[in-house]
Amino acid sequence: MERLRFRTWNLNENGDLVIGISAIMNYEAMNMINLKDKKILVTGGGGFLGTHVVQKLKARGVPEGHIRVPRAEASDLRKFEACEEAVRGMDMVIHLAGVTGDAEFHRAHPAQIFYDNLSMGIQLMEAARRAGIEKFLVAGSATEYPENAPLPFREENLWIGPFAKLHAPYTVVKKMLGVQTEAYRAQYGFNGIHLLFTNMYGPGKEAVRGFVITNIIRRIMDAQQAGADFIEVWGTGKAMRDFLYVEDAAEGVLLAAEHYDKSDPVNLGSGWEISIRELADTVSTLMEFKGEIRWDRAMPDGQLRRILDTTRAEREFGFRAETSFKEGLRKTIEWQRANPGALSPQS
Repeated sequence: MERLRFRTWNLNENGDLVIGISAIMNYEAMNMINLKDKKILVTGGGGFLGTHVVQKLKARGVPEGHIRVPRAEASDLRKFEACEEAVRGMDMVIHLAGVTGDAEFHRAHPAQIFYDNLSMGIQLMEAARRAGIEKFLVAGSATEYPENAPLPFREENLWIGPFAKLHAPYTVVKKMLGVQTEAYRAQYGFNGIHLLFTNMYGPGKEAVRGFVITNIIRRIMDAQQAGADFIEVWGTGKAMRDFLYVEDAAEGVLLAAEHYDKSDPVNLGSGWEISIRELADTVSTLMEFKGEIRWDRAMPDGQLRRILDTTRAEREFGFRAETSFKEGLRKTIEWQRANPGALSPQS
């Protein structure tokens, strides 16, 4: 797959700008991993992001028999023996499994979020190292950034201050897995990649609780079915967020798997932001909901602004979000309407 974003610019002896097309081909030949030749473990491969990653692996020509997706009921990755079994015979690991959800879920289940995510992550990476895995990609989060980090968030500012307390159990684990990739690279030469994801949305079943876009869609669906003339949304609506369509996120994972081999963490986001209030209004318009949106100001907004700078991802492996926000919302709404039982009853 040739991507002109890998082009280089140089001046010739006359001072003219020359685009280095040959450099593109050299980059592809020297740095691209052919995923078709690899056996790949995708934890969380039956989940929201993982489903799209598996679909894209198959579209890349990876044989179905080369993709392993461990299921929680049969493989408890909180146990080291299960991690050893999962990585046996694999070449690459894409670790997307995790316990997360919306702000309410994080408030109610901090211990579960901390223990399950940490147990899975550190043990799976250690098992992968012992098994000689060639490359290990682990999903991080935009919540890892300090509250005082300059906007947009750049990877070099990941450690300049404290992060938001609301997501602390989740955030600490994600940051520690990033530290683990760097420590393992320094001591063992282990090729660990730490990808920092912004808020995702799109078609597909999410975690125990849906995230903000899904929650708004679901509340409008419920209100329309019940004939209600309002919905409630947490906070003031002033918080600003960067939203990445899930298929774009999955493409970013595969581009990193194919092209990126450095220790530096990498942001994957859309590169633009929208307020939760404007988001709710947009969803209401697309769903033709005529009722009122009431804001529960007693509930937290979370970090007031969160937007990722994606320059490094574009420079290093050609990633750029391609799906327009309204088009992504339309597809998400269509999927939710077609799958009304997609979320767990706990939500």
